[in-house]
Amino acid sequence: MGETPNVPGIVPSPTGAQWLLSHGDQRAVVVEVGGGLRTYAVGGQDVVAGFGAHQQVLHGRGQTLMPWPNRVRDGRYTVDGVEQQLPITEVARHNASHGLVRWALWELLAQEPGRVEVRYRLHPQPGWLWHLDLRQVYRLDDAGLRVSVSAQNLSPTAAPFGFAAHPYVATHGASAAEVTLQIPADTYVTVDPQRLLPTGEASVVGTAYDFRAARALGQPRLLDTAYTDLARQGQRWQVRVGMPGRTVEVWGGPGLDWVQVFSEKVSLPVAGANSPGIAVEPMSCPADAFNSGRDLVWIEPGGTWRAQWGMALV
Repeated sequence: MGETPNVPGIVPSPTGAQWLLSHGDQRAVVVEVGGGLRTYAVGGQDVVAGFGAHQQVLHGRGQTLMPWPNRVRDGRYTVDGVEQQLPITEVARHNASHGLVRWALWELLAQEPGRVEVRYRLHPQPGWLWHLDLRQVYRLDDAGLRVSVSAQNLSPTAAPFGFAAHPYVATHGASAAEVTLQIPADTYVTVDPQRLLPTGEASVVGTAYDFRAARALGQPRLLDTAYTDLARQGQRWQVRVGMPGRTVEVWGGPGLDWVQVFSEKVSLPVAGANSPGIAVEPMSCPADAFNSGRDLVWIEPGGTWRAQWGMALV
């Protein structure tokens, strides 16, 4: 149900099987390659800026980033005094970028009208020493899209771990002057502009990075910024992206104490995989946490890390 058939003469999708879930007028598609979110729409209108069934993922759209988000400096980190070397996947900046599972083939465990569960077994490989059982459950209900994520350590030693989701909120051709952001964060990460690696943390007060009150993104503003010290309502923080006629909320639950906001060029023409959007990325830790240790999770043998994030029209 919901899969792309493997039939001679039919060109397979670059993202493998396509798994549909629906609830009322909501539709979403999860893909086999990376276990990510290709589309999410309400009433026929895109909530996420995704990509077509016969397009390759561009710019990380909808991908899942584990066992680390963002960048590891030079792909190197040390565990118990032994240096590990990950493959350099961001060649221009000489970093290991966005984890090890974004191009892996995820397994479908269950599919119901409003629910899809997928799994990937991450095995040891160059620069990575552990076995992890990774699972994601995508659900649609009256409150919107909710994604439950878990990582179980099947190894005999504790495993370092970080997570991020990478959805883009569709801006439907609105200009930067028409798009508003509300980011309930007191602190942002400063970065080296050449390599985009952290150099420190600073208060948003009095800076161009202060979006605690909703305001226009403005021109020529391009954000690619990690935020923390997030104000929560109950157990969740909420980032809101507004545009003429609609507002989208992205939220993160316990264990997700960071959010990366990447605005790209919001005034791009609306056209397939190049349609404009603002990435709002719930994260468990910032870039280079394998070296800094900043909010890095260590999953004990047999232990499981869990978190939830989601999005909705509000």
